[in-house]
Amino acid sequence: MDLRLPGLQGLRRLRRPRRWLAATAAVAVLAAAGTWTAVASDDAPPVHQTDRTMAIDGVSLDTSYFTTGGSTRRPAVLLAHGFGGNKNDVRKEAEDLARDGYAVLTWSARGFGKSTGKIGLNDPSGEVKDVSKLIDWLAKQPDVQLDKPGDPRVGMAGGSYGGAISLLAAGYDDRVDAIAPAITYWNLADALFPNGVFKKLWAGIFINSGGGCAKFEPALCQMYDRVAESGKPDAQARALLEARSPSAVATHINVPTLLLQGQTDSLFPLGQADAAAKAIRANGAPVDVDWIAGGHDGGDMETSRVQARVTSWFDRYLKDDKNTDTGPAFRVTRTGGVDSTDGAALLRGASGSAYPGLESDPRTIALTGRREQSFTNPAGASPPAISALPGLGSTGGLSQLSSLGIGVSLDFPGQYAAFDSAPLTSGLRITGSPMVTVHVKSTSDDAVLFGKVYDVGPSGTQQVLPSQLVTPFRVEGAKSGKDVTITLPAIDYDVQSGHHLRLVLASTDLGYASPAAPATYTVTLKSDLKVPTAPGVTTAAATLPSWVWWLPLAGAAAALALLLTGRRRTASTPPAPELSEVPLQITDLSKRYAKSADRYAVRDLSFRVEKGQVLGLLGPNGAGKTTTLRMLMGLIKPDAGEIRVFGHAIRPGAPVLSRVGAFVEGAGFLPHLSGRENLELYWQATGRPPEDAHLEEALEIAGLGDALARAVRTYSQGMRQRLAIAQAMLGLPDLLILDEPTNGLDPPQIREMREVLIRYAEAGRTVIVSSHLLAEVEQSCTHLVVMDRGRLVQAGPVAEIIGAEDTLLVGLATDIPDPLVEKVAALPGVESATRTDGALLVRLAATPLRGAGNGATSHNGAADEQLQTAGGTLATATRETDGTETLTAARLLVELVRLEVPVSSLGPHRRLEDAFLTLIGGSA
Repeated sequence: MDLRLPGLQGLRRLRRPRRWLAATAAVAVLAAAGTWTAVASDDAPPVHQTDRTMAIDGVSLDTSYFTTGGSTRRPAVLLAHGFGGNKNDVRKEAEDLARDGYAVLTWSARGFGKSTGKIGLNDPSGEVKDVSKLIDWLAKQPDVQLDKPGDPRVGMAGGSYGGAISLLAAGYDDRVDAIAPAITYWNLADALFPNGVFKKLWAGIFINSGGGCAKFEPALCQMYDRVAESGKPDAQARALLEARSPSAVATHINVPTLLLQGQTDSLFPLGQADAAAKAIRANGAPVDVDWIAGGHDGGDMETSRVQARVTSWFDRYLKDDKNTDTGPAFRVTRTGGVDSTDGAALLRGASGSAYPGLESDPRTIALTGRREQSFTNPAGASPPAISALPGLGSTGGLSQLSSLGIGVSLDFPGQYAAFDSAPLTSGLRITGSPMVTVHVKSTSDDAVLFGKVYDVGPSGTQQVLPSQLVTPFRVEGAKSGKDVTITLPAIDYDVQSGHHLRLVLASTDLGYASPAAPATYTVTLKSDLKVPTAPGVTTAAATLPSWVWWLPLAGAAAALALLLTGRRRTASTPPAPELSEVPLQITDLSKRYAKSADRYAVRDLSFRVEKGQVLGLLGPNGAGKTTTLRMLMGLIKPDAGEIRVFGHAIRPGAPVLSRVGAFVEGAGFLPHLSGRENLELYWQATGRPPEDAHLEEALEIAGLGDALARAVRTYSQGMRQRLAIAQAMLGLPDLLILDEPTNGLDPPQIREMREVLIRYAEAGRTVIVSSHLLAEVEQSCTHLVVMDRGRLVQAGPVAEIIGAEDTLLVGLATDIPDPLVEKVAALPGVESATRTDGALLVRLAATPLRGAGNGATSHNGAADEQLQTAGGTLATATRETDGTETLTAARLLVELVRLEVPVSSLGPHRRLEDAFLTLIGGSA
């Protein structure tokens, strides 16, 4: 189970009494010196990373500390990872925060990564106590800002498991100044045992993702075995989980809190954040709530927007920057469907000046049909109905398909009751939790039911379960009958005019434990449906420019195309036969910023890409690269110009897009399935024949080997990245578009990724890579397009753009020992010689060396000498008439041969970084 989210940040504190954990508790550093690395950046100082193993109460914690150096004290951020992960999952976020002026400490929690100890599910005497010791350590660092001795200015952030530890630490240690938890729980017992029903699939994924029952504290393992066997949570199980929940210290959490919760989340639904918001606000602390599009069941995690908002939150409350805009008190991302004006996938933000809660301004919807209905709970609770499948979706799962109007739920006849409303005469936006009261009677003592509200189309056949969410509830003593008020799942969903709502009460659900004994349930409707509308939440007028849903799942893209063609007809531009073999030609492409008549994201852009090329798309932030890729993918419409792929004009849903593969904004996988199973499931969702996937070819190119048979949760970041590239390569698209494909990879992994791209293009296909790693682009790309401020700066082969200066690249047939490298560096006229991948970079001295020439012919006061190689004329060595000689490539080659260096090639070399900064005037 992958419960990870990009690192989030912390906030300045409101004081409260400390509950326990002395600030002076000792932390023993086992590896005091640790390791140190510098992470380079194009436009910021390098980030220093120091790795240490800390011994805390007999447990070893693997930690990393990130700063940009200097003597200025700065606030600190503790960044926690998700369940099943480790500290490396939040490394990029830690680096970004360090560049933003924070000292960042990450660690692998007990039982994960290289840390020892048993998993305690954020046990106050284990994981929470560890955090307090880490705060002690931060207080001793000379670059961390202090509020008083032993009390650093510190915030906490993390996703899921890491979000819960942020809330818990704020409740137990008064030195935590602010928190930004995401997609996490407030009460773990309510999350895993909602309304007395065991959430069996998610609980099983928890145990397996942790490495099995033996990896957990014995009390947790025993509790799971007991509940899994009985299928019913007991009071002891609830008490155990509640003690490890932030709700246990609800009255002590009073720091500024940014709550980010996922709308597509059957594990920790929106109600968990609602309970947290109410409790923390009651303590007098500032609380903002943000409902993001994604969650544990998939969808768009809005990584860039979330990181930006959290950074602003920290700037306001940790740095005391009162001018920082932290965003609205409440925000929700609204997704799905197609914009009728330009065919773009919708992703818009709606906001309110106050958090509306889950019951704001309810509208009463009358339900019709038989008021009393009977149905069965089958023996063994099988076959079960299907709503959410835990983890299925990551990006593009069931919940994402439901937002596009595609019904994927399943209820079995005779196993549910249904009550319908009349068709709506106007549209209805549901924001919150609908409620209804029913009378439940059973032939058994206990009844377990699952409530859900469907959006049913005008034909009555197509029904959609918003976000694939259900509410389970147990009715004890049901033989005599009971009235039950059901709070249905919290959603943000738009029901169109002419559609109607259907309340379904089912006896089974795949994700939950139902009674195994057969029974008959009788349900009588006691009230109309009350639907919250939150009228104070208004939607932004334009598509959000930075948080686009790329829809990498081909099935969702196909559904989008169907919706587009069904709702909107556009005049198609005829293909250009002369370009039928040209992968991409962009001509005079322009796109204005929203609501601006004269500001352009892209302006008059033209370039062409041929078969077999690996094209690097370069430019500083704001250059227009992302906007160009979005137009190329058909996600937004240009204001002027055209894009042709193999001669066909690009528009939303264009058939030629089936020849394009893309990997952008990361890919999501089912962590409990193997790599191969993930790819097979992805291809099945496209509806295309299995033989068209070319699965084996894509896998061979990606080079994952035996790892394909392992669960994805065991993959390193590099392996996940390569699996994502393999997914983009399924079907062997003729044009492959990759956005930052080496993001998060270490140098050996980057080299492997480079070989993947080169192999793919060698087969006659074309690759476009957008990347900030200039050195990597230089080695993997054949051609470049450099953009700045929306315009083309230069396009052409890499060698032409780099040009020649005073650095030469010496290709080596075999590796050479360090002493020989030192001899090359010591040659007269050589300033330095350094290793690079399979070669030497030799920088020539700026001043000429003294020497006597021989065998040269005088010519205009100087002498020229040409040396021939297999590649033709290499260079010219020039001797001036005053007896000085400038060392050139030709003379260097003679010296290398004399030293018996195995030279395979020799040519001019200027770093791409130098050429890039020259082209854009240093604005990167």
